[in-house]
Amino acid sequence: MPKISKEADLQTVITTFEMTPGTCQDLLDALNDAYEQFISKQPGFIAAGLHVNDAQTRIANYSQWQKREDFQAMLRSDEMRERNRKITQLCRSFEPVMYDVMAAFE
Repeated sequence: MPKISKEADLQTVITTFEMTPGTCQDLLDALNDAYEQFISKQPGFIAAGLHVNDAQTRIANYSQWQKREDFQAMLRSDEMRERNRKITQLCRSFEPVMYDVMAAFE
């Protein structure tokens, strides 16, 4: 489970996917499969979470990596490039963005 902390020395990536309600479950299935079968087994992976809005038009993915290079290596792998081609067909757009945690509240 992701733990959000300003003191943590890690890379946070938030990816937003836009899709129609008709493809939400298919995209969610593809993302779950990617995490279970591939992403979670990559060097530097720490944790991730998937969130769906109530209209089923957006999925937000929060992931944590030991280093920015670990995330980039996973994205550039042949397997993930093939998976992303399929994911692209299920959504209007998606954009992974790297962030630094500036504050966390409990």
